[in-house]
Amino acid sequence: MASNVIRFGQHLKELRIHLCQKSATSKGVRDFIESHYVNVKKANPTFPILVRECSGVEPKMAARYDFGVEKTTTLSNLKAEEIMKTMEALAAKS
Repeated sequence: MASNVIRFGQHLKELRIHLCQKSATSKGVRDFIESHYVNVKKANPTFPILVRECSGVEPKMAARYDFGVEKTTTLSNLKAEEIMKTMEALAAKS
């Protein structure tokens, strides 16, 4: 899965992923964690990627950049590949 390698730049400080363990809207996020998370983490071993599970929460991804700037996007009903593209887009923003 070499195509799933994302290297985060210095402008990105942290990624947080919120999901529900059981809801249908979080299924794509759970699939993403199972299929892509390990490769992303191997490519960025010291980068903080926080995965938070909470019953009934709306799935979303938040990126924190330099100077405390944050960007949050919803992941409801997205497939694992779409979540990967969302992560790539958040990582590319400055």
